Amino acid sequence: MSGDAPPDVDLEPAVATYLERLRTVRGLSPNTVAAYRADLRDLRAFARRAGVEAVDGIELPLLRDWLGDAADRGLARTTLARRAASARGFTAWLARRGSLPADPGARLRTPRAHRTLPRVVGRQAMDELLAGLAAGAAGGDPIAVRDLAIVEVLYASGIRVSELAGLDRAGVDRGRRTLRVLGKGAKERVVPYGAPAAAALDRYLDHARVALLAARDDGGASEPAVFLGARGARIGVRAVHRLVAGLLSELPGSGPAGPHALRHTAATHLLDGGADLRAVQEFLGHASLGTTQVYTHVSSERLKESYRLAHPRA
Repeated sequence: MSGDAPPDVDLEPAVATYLERLRTVRGLSPNTVAAYRADLRDLRAFARRAGVEAVDGIELPLLRDWLGDAADRGLARTTLARRAASARGFTAWLARRGSLPADPGARLRTPRAHRTLPRVVGRQAMDELLAGLAAGAAGGDPIAVRDLAIVEVLYASGIRVSELAGLDRAGVDRGRRTLRVLGKGAKERVVPYGAPAAAALDRYLDHARVALLAARDDGGASEPAVFLGARGARIGVRAVHRLVAGLLSELPGSGPAGPHALRHTAATHLLDGGADLRAVQEFLGHASLGTTQVYTHVSSERLKESYRLAHPRA
């Protein structure tokens, strides 16, 4: 046994004691302690609904049911893994101090989350979205022109939102219509973009970006970023996410409505158009072909849906 205070019988004070120990004895960061607190409070509430109020009721079946319930609610696998780790740490401490005769969390494994296909915007919906942005940019408002360029580039190139926010002017080859971006693992790659994106990007770079830089006291002559915020500084990932999420929230479909949906859409439309899977892998910057293969499942599902709607004997 450790030198902690006498074991708590009730679950609630046991959780409080453990969290305090994480903070004072182990010296974990406030953010880490907060994550443990959220996980264990959820476990405590689940146990209470199951009629368990004391620590000796924390058994492996209860822990598995708790994680299974979270998986059924669609929590991400990373969240499930963190919850399992929080529970294992707690039950190991309970066993060490004698509150439990054995550690039930030692055999706890993270359940598989239900795999969902990524959200993909249909071709017609994507065309309508871009047409709406183009109409808004027709008057020359710098932010509207920038927003059109952002969405055109995301859809045309399939780059990640972090890659778009980190894109520098030196990484844009307007003659060859390519972007040089820095992806995961600091890996650099060059991706192409098409004529509509080129038109939107050229207009932004030649006019709207200049207007946004004028908001800065220094004129922004040395600013390397391609895409800027309203104050003339490099745009942030969160700002791009808000923009795209707001646009996609008005379209039909379910699933996350952020910039990654445009990356999914670009990849799926490429495969629908006959692109080779390995070419799409290079385009997206995936280290593994297996990561790219999810889009073949998306295309298959879309084909099945089209068949169901169109074939007279479907």
